[in-house]
Amino acid sequence: MPFPSLRGALLSALLLTLLPASLALRPAAASAEEPLAATGPDAPVAADAAAVAAVLDAFHAAAARADEAAYFALLAEDAVFLGTDATERWPKAAFREYAHPHFAAGRGWRFDPGTRQIALSADGRVAWFDELLASESYGECRGSGVLERLDGRWLIRQYHLTIPIPNALAGEVVARIRAHAAAPPPVP
Repeated sequence: MPFPSLRGALLSALLLTLLPASLALRPAAASAEEPLAATGPDAPVAADAAAVAAVLDAFHAAAARADEAAYFALLAEDAVFLGTDATERWPKAAFREYAHPHFAAGRGWRFDPGTRQIALSADGRVAWFDELLASESYGECRGSGVLERLDGRWLIRQYHLTIPIPNALAGEVVARIRAHAAAPPPVP
């Protein structure tokens, strides 16, 4: 609920800073069908967080089974997917064009969610999250993004997939990326 005063706005910001862990995160092993046990004034927040978690779980499950229709139905029409490569900024239509041959051949991608944090805007219309993911091909990854409640449904507006780099390896990785960028393109 919006606060008309600066004091109220600061209180709201403080609460959003302190509460994300309690907004609930569903462990990776929990199913999307399991209800969270919140009751009282926090019940709507917990229910929305559970609904957001269910969308994210369904998104990953659809990718793993190469279900193109289900996967892209969870993205808003103007959604953007940011991949691990700096060149991968995919508006929904372009991302679907890229993904279609993979899904059509029955080849999806699997990212198993682990720890997930979800926060909600004061008006309950926007959610943002970050999650650790396990992938056979990419190892430990992180997904983060934004969902918006549109026409009564939570839809993904932006999803950003990254590969976290340990700080001790960052210098080496940055040097390799710079060398790769400076190399002439391969001759076809």
